[in-house]
Amino acid sequence: MMKSFFLAAQVAVAAMLLLGTSSAVAQQRFELADIVKAVGVSDPQLSPDGKSILITVSRANLATNRNETEIVLVDVASGMQRVFVAERPTAKQARWSPTGDQVSFLARTGTGKDAHVQLFVQPLTGGEPRQLTTSAENVQLYAWKPDGTALAYSAADPPANAAELARGNDSFEVGNGSMTLTAPPAPDHLWLVPATGDQPARRLTSGSSSLPDDSSAPFAWAPDGQRLVCVLRPSAQTGDQETSVFTLDVATGTKQQLAGPAQRLDLPAFSPDGRWISYQTPKEPPYYESLGFDVIPAAGGTPRHLTQVLDRNIQRALWSPDSKSLFVGGNDGASVSIWQLGLNGSSRKLKLGAVSPNGSYWVDMAVGRRNALAFTANEPGRPAELYYLASPTATPRRLTDFNRETAALALGRMEAVEWTSDNLRPNGILTYPPDFDPARKYPLVLMMHGGPSNSSRLAFYGLGQAVASRGYVVFQPNYRGSDNLGYAFQRAIREDAGAGPGRDVLAGIAMLEKRGWVDTSRIAISGVSYGGFMTAWLMGESGRRWRCAVAAAPVTDLLDSYNFGDNNRANAGHYGPSPWLGAENLERYRVQSPLSRVDRWRTPTLILHNTGDFRVTISNSYKMYHALQDRGVPVRFVAFPISAHTPTDPVRLQEWNRLWIGWLDQYLQPEGAATAPEGK
Repeated sequence: MMKSFFLAAQVAVAAMLLLGTSSAVAQQRFELADIVKAVGVSDPQLSPDGKSILITVSRANLATNRNETEIVLVDVASGMQRVFVAERPTAKQARWSPTGDQVSFLARTGTGKDAHVQLFVQPLTGGEPRQLTTSAENVQLYAWKPDGTALAYSAADPPANAAELARGNDSFEVGNGSMTLTAPPAPDHLWLVPATGDQPARRLTSGSSSLPDDSSAPFAWAPDGQRLVCVLRPSAQTGDQETSVFTLDVATGTKQQLAGPAQRLDLPAFSPDGRWISYQTPKEPPYYESLGFDVIPAAGGTPRHLTQVLDRNIQRALWSPDSKSLFVGGNDGASVSIWQLGLNGSSRKLKLGAVSPNGSYWVDMAVGRRNALAFTANEPGRPAELYYLASPTATPRRLTDFNRETAALALGRMEAVEWTSDNLRPNGILTYPPDFDPARKYPLVLMMHGGPSNSSRLAFYGLGQAVASRGYVVFQPNYRGSDNLGYAFQRAIREDAGAGPGRDVLAGIAMLEKRGWVDTSRIAISGVSYGGFMTAWLMGESGRRWRCAVAAAPVTDLLDSYNFGDNNRANAGHYGPSPWLGAENLERYRVQSPLSRVDRWRTPTLILHNTGDFRVTISNSYKMYHALQDRGVPVRFVAFPISAHTPTDPVRLQEWNRLWIGWLDQYLQPEGAATAPEGK
């Protein structure tokens, strides 16, 4: 009966259309306008019987200015598809019921102030979805009870003083959070709702403690359905980073703390046999720059540092069905890797070839029966698709082809490179113009990643491809502090925020200049967030004359980062303890700030920033703007009136990218040769 659900005819028609148009499309270059055409594929969920996979498919809609989603069911054997949830453009987090005959998801319902994300359940055979929750605030995350009778979910508490707020009495006490707050953050708590939807939800937790609002999986069920495991921080303030692991008795509400002192723990999960709990933990508390996973007896006891055998920053861990191992993943060299770690100490890296699993501070994967894996991933010449591994030793099989039109365009070849800097061996990624000729000279555009605990990879990057198509070579250096080359490399940035990473970047440029094709008079630097920090830092480099710079959401003053952003205490792992604990600490923050080198800033600069950026407050960009303007350096400062670290909606993101490429063209193209990038 399942096969009747899938649209085999549509797959066949799409294949015929592809054959008929591929030769024409292949002659076209990837341009700015093609970035928003890429289809997003995410959140794979294997069915209990292992025969089907749910995914969320998103497409940018410039007319409505939103990324509209569908929930799609993919047959593992044939790859045939069925759109399971349509005409609900905000649908997300599709999950199978334990029996596999229902699918739940989140979607926004209502209008205006009454619009909230709620939880729905729909039979696999079709029909109208049933709304289970009427939460006063958005449902954030949820999980099925193992017997399928109920679902636990998280949501923020509504304001307790709603009547006072309505009449304008809206002052609030400032705590350890971002200066962008206009109201006190509300704690996120757990609720339980019957799967039948015939009874109201029951509160499971309350009080000032809160689930961390930036966690992708802060709670999970025990196999017997009697307990939940969760992580809680002492308040809803984002600066209060320390969390602890608790088990929660669902019937009584009694909590038991596990895993010792609070130290920003996350992603707790019971093993399928109920004997163990895994959770993410810093490798070297209290520093947060590198993470691993511990396992602890479910009844409490001494943790085991399971991922110590891997010298990598581990972002995700999922239990195998037999409870004997964990599948873990993180940035690794020029890609993202997945390993199977046995509780007995064994370790095996899965052979993924050129396929790089998706995820920013996450690995987008699911584990099913007999250790089958479903994951979304991309390749250098193809945006995200769904892949499947029948076993940990199998070869990845691509099940979808949503981005065939993008893959058919003339894309720039990508290459991983490495070099020596001090006693380190950094690496980076090059993207060449589609018609690259090593006998010619090319402008070089640095596009530096944020984090800094992140890395650039051999994976499709839309903005990088659009920049390369303009005739520039794109260089994405993984400077020290990046999380792809081991803990020593990652922690080498500690109290050396700019100088050491700056030497790595300069050494990488010197390595490329020896290849002979770099036009040394046309080198541009750019980056977002910590990449913006590196841009501002390198602008103060003696003896270097950059042609232009793009600083997006840049950290220019580490005091602003500490005092005004939402991530202040976590930053101490990079820059040093609080600047207010002594004159030496204050001076340490000053000399590590790019503003300390402002007397050498001469690079024409485009600044991009969101007015409500909670992570890197826009005060950083105002300082940069005035410093450049007052010194007579060409500068343009464009702000977007939204509360986000970077734009995610299609219209603003396209304009952000258009401004970026336009600024590069203004300074890198031969005089009179620049044309406006498409996509406006």
